[in-house]
Amino acid sequence: MTIAFPRWLAILLWPAISCTSQPSPNQKMINLLSTVATSTNVAANPFASESRLPFYDSLLQAATVYPDSATAIFAKANTYLELGEEEKAITLLEKLFHDLPPYLFDHKKMVLKTLAMCHLRLGERKNCIYNHTGESCIYPISGKGIHVDKKGAEKAIELYKTILKYDGFDLESRWLLNIAYMAAGGYPDAVPPKLLLNISGTDSSCTVKPFTDLSARVGLNIKNMAGGSIIEDLNNDGYVDIVTSSWGLQEGMHYYTNNRDGTFKDATASSGLKYLTGGLNLLQTDYNNDGWKDIFVLRGAWKDAYGKEPNSLLRNNGDGSFTDVTHSAGLLSFHPTQTATWADFNNDGWLDLFIGNETGFNGEPHPCELYINNRNGTFSEAAAAAGCRITAFVKGVTSGDYDNDGWMDIFLSTLDGKKILLKNEGISNGAAHFRDVSQQAGLGNNRARTFTTWFFDYDNDGWLDILVCGYEFSQSLAWYAAAEALNMPQGHSGKINLYRNRHNGTFEDVSARTGLNRIAFAMGGNFGDIDNDGWLDFYLGTGNPQYASLVPNKLFKNVKGQRFADVTTPARVGNLQKGHGVSFVDLDNDGDQDIYIEMGGAYVGDAYENALYINSGESEHHRILLSLQGNTCNRAAIGARLKITFTDNGIKRTIYRDVNSGGSFGANPLMQHIGIGRARLVDEIVVQWPGSRTSQVFTQVPADMVVSIKQDIQAYTVTRLKTFNFNSQTPGIIHCFPSVKPALTGK
Repeated sequence: MTIAFPRWLAILLWPAISCTSQPSPNQKMINLLSTVATSTNVAANPFASESRLPFYDSLLQAATVYPDSATAIFAKANTYLELGEEEKAITLLEKLFHDLPPYLFDHKKMVLKTLAMCHLRLGERKNCIYNHTGESCIYPISGKGIHVDKKGAEKAIELYKTILKYDGFDLESRWLLNIAYMAAGGYPDAVPPKLLLNISGTDSSCTVKPFTDLSARVGLNIKNMAGGSIIEDLNNDGYVDIVTSSWGLQEGMHYYTNNRDGTFKDATASSGLKYLTGGLNLLQTDYNNDGWKDIFVLRGAWKDAYGKEPNSLLRNNGDGSFTDVTHSAGLLSFHPTQTATWADFNNDGWLDLFIGNETGFNGEPHPCELYINNRNGTFSEAAAAAGCRITAFVKGVTSGDYDNDGWMDIFLSTLDGKKILLKNEGISNGAAHFRDVSQQAGLGNNRARTFTTWFFDYDNDGWLDILVCGYEFSQSLAWYAAAEALNMPQGHSGKINLYRNRHNGTFEDVSARTGLNRIAFAMGGNFGDIDNDGWLDFYLGTGNPQYASLVPNKLFKNVKGQRFADVTTPARVGNLQKGHGVSFVDLDNDGDQDIYIEMGGAYVGDAYENALYINSGESEHHRILLSLQGNTCNRAAIGARLKITFTDNGIKRTIYRDVNSGGSFGANPLMQHIGIGRARLVDEIVVQWPGSRTSQVFTQVPADMVVSIKQDIQAYTVTRLKTFNFNSQTPGIIHCFPSVKPALTGK
């Protein structure tokens, strides 16, 4: 049933629709997105909440008696919750609960649980959203995160206690009861002992100082639904800028340029990105080798039949603006997706594009796409000929040279339970060709559903390993969180999988051995080195569209390549809201990496502020920043292999890195941040350039600098970035404390 185009959507899209009088180079895509938004704004679309309200009203007019009327009332109340109108939902649910006969226990319980969630969410809205602080919704909730207006949390406590009185095995309600007590400031003392859940203990062998969310101070506390994030130097001034998106076709992108003084400028309107709406994920690239980082926007994920939204390739014009070149580049297609990877798959010096599309629950096929760069601004689709036209519910894609043969391979994570490794066999009949080696590689046995994924060398042995996050569940995520707190068995649900490279084309599952047999239910995620010890850590954004999915995002510290420790609690980064695009970056240039995460859920009423967790580690460790520029290889040097040798506290060490933007949901800068422990000098840097596999060696390179290296030029340039102290600033009056030295050159 199609509902008339609602006035609220028309108002939101009015600038895009009406700007035909002011021609824009992006107008063709703007109009296309507006058309798609209109056509998918129907009651049958589970994410078109506004359009379903009149639909449920029409059902109520036709069905005045139970059970049809109760079903429609309950659905309408849930729709109000999705729209952020909790008080309207509460009114409907209270009456419905009163009207249902006592013998319908399961129905009354379901209504009561939704009612409790509405009160808890109303408490979050009045406190964590309207009066947001840097500690809002950080698990375990304490300090300034405790609600000032406690009414919502206290009412939720009352309702969850009633539910648990009659069903003590309802672990979802037990978890949310403990969260409500935290929000009200009564945890743990006020929680009934039989219902208390203990917070996971801290690993005493890992010392991690708390991060601080300073997004509001820096002006990066963008409030939107789920989306992607890129942190990258987009204007080539040496300092990173930030781009975010929101998956709803009613909200445009955001672009903030770095003022190089500790503040950011909102350049969204002048950049041309304001009316380019939608996008659950973003990636940076330099598709035309002009030295300016471009943006690729991925759209339509999760929406199944309603997700036929076009992706966008946005060319960086080098003047602060971006032009949508999707049509002219030959990249226009209509497949639901949120994941892709840019790499030079045929080693011709130009970046190609692999897109992992979603063949969803309705069965309509949406095969993956491979676009080969024609080296003239256009692409040719070649997935079938290349042997990689995979049809699956793909949620994560990553590329890397896992067998060190000089050809970029592809790994796919899916909700079908398949983990697919595609080996790049090089050029066959004039084109790159892939072969599915999943079974031979030892990746075909675990059939659990998975989501975000990446290649990285977690143990520094020079061979890429695979991390892929489980997304298998039959209960709510809150149920699993409670079960983990109670040390109850949970099978494979939501577990993190780590596959170690055996150096012979096969992988072994070392998840349990490395301490990663923990639940996370990760959607977004990325990796970095939070303490500059040379071992890669990672941060996961967790959740799903359900409002009851109040589970913390998680940070794992790499302990010398042998195991991972969950340091979420001491680091104070366990945001309970839904986490999506993640970026590791030293935003204040003080030497250690911070974390920026794009927050928010799938509904308008579940929007939330993005978080910028500033690292206050004050470590004695050092790092080096490597900025590479290709010549015969792709200009962004994506796929370059790095070997860094240094002496750390008298011990000779070697670590390995690949140039990429990190995980499959969120983008780090392509400039590589590499921790080197206590070393103040790097003994040797070996850069192996992609394609040609030629190497350049640099010795005695100073630490704590940006080292700029160009392919085929042996001299390198060294600069130091200004340092900004965000933590000491008064909101709205942000200064910088520069530590600047003249540019140096070395060999």
